[in-house]
Amino acid sequence: MNDKWQQLIMQWDGINQQLLDLMNERARMATEIMQEKQKQGIAKDTPVGNQQLLSELAAHTFANPKANKEAPAERQLLVSRQYKSEDTIIQVKHAEIGGSSHTIVAGPCAIESREQLLTVATTMKNAGINVLRGGAFKPRTSPYDFQGLGEEGLKIMKEVADETGMVTISEIMSPAQIDTAARYIDIFQIGARNMHNFDLLRAVGQTQKPVLLKRGLSATIEEFIYAAEYLLASGNSQVMLIERGIRTYEKWTRNTLDISAVPILKQETHLPVLVDVTHSTGRKEIMLPCAKAALAAGADGIMIEVHPNPQVALSDAKQQLNINEFNTFLQGLRDSGLYR
Repeated sequence: MNDKWQQLIMQWDGINQQLLDLMNERARMATEIMQEKQKQGIAKDTPVGNQQLLSELAAHTFANPKANKEAPAERQLLVSRQYKSEDTIIQVKHAEIGGSSHTIVAGPCAIESREQLLTVATTMKNAGINVLRGGAFKPRTSPYDFQGLGEEGLKIMKEVADETGMVTISEIMSPAQIDTAARYIDIFQIGARNMHNFDLLRAVGQTQKPVLLKRGLSATIEEFIYAAEYLLASGNSQVMLIERGIRTYEKWTRNTLDISAVPILKQETHLPVLVDVTHSTGRKEIMLPCAKAALAAGADGIMIEVHPNPQVALSDAKQQLNINEFNTFLQGLRDSGLYR
């Protein structure tokens, strides 16, 4: 060992000994103080300045600015009301989402043909609805189920949108699909199964293209908010949230619609909040009352699946409304006085 090392060790040992001596002296004084308190009739549990001593010790211990690394304050999220108090309104062509009017997003679960999509889009246009959804890339539970038409489906969606003037939404499942999808659709959708796909969130966040983020199947509201934060932190401020039901032990519905998430998300974030009444319920007969409840809770819009002939649909046949059912649903929503 060199002389410098020996010197440092000796200094270290000396400081340790001083600390021990001081602690022994403090213990002796504490005993003496207690004895004196007893003589004067002072209650034994009267503080002897321990808290003050600990505070002073902490202050002196971290007096070195390099050692005193202040705990970082809780970061103010870009999605939060504290960061932006006014509501975010997203304008996509002639559609305004999050503004004074409610938005209905409707369309088939999966794009199957041009005729199928055009029938739905024409129905929606005639009803005054201007946002069309349709899946081209389908994340299915079974690998043997219909996986979507891929880019061909997106081409069909663009053709139909150009013909009817609809704003379009479709899901992407990986960063590799972004450039392709961006050529055909107006709004990206990140589905429930990809809410925690952080590479996808970052990549979509860098596109500056409007994005609809669905809550994960088992995600907490906090996790949902942080997923949205990935998008904003990556540079994309055109983010919409959609509650689509969460997985619980309940079997009467496909998922459990967390209606309380709507006012919480509206309170905690400045982003538009929509509710998917199709996937959250899976039951046609309760979609209208659930949609009413969503609007009453403060939702900015409703998403619902519509198919010209659900019986022969290649996916989600039981939960898609046919044209007549959709018209009845929409009229019921308008008659409720909740839809504006």
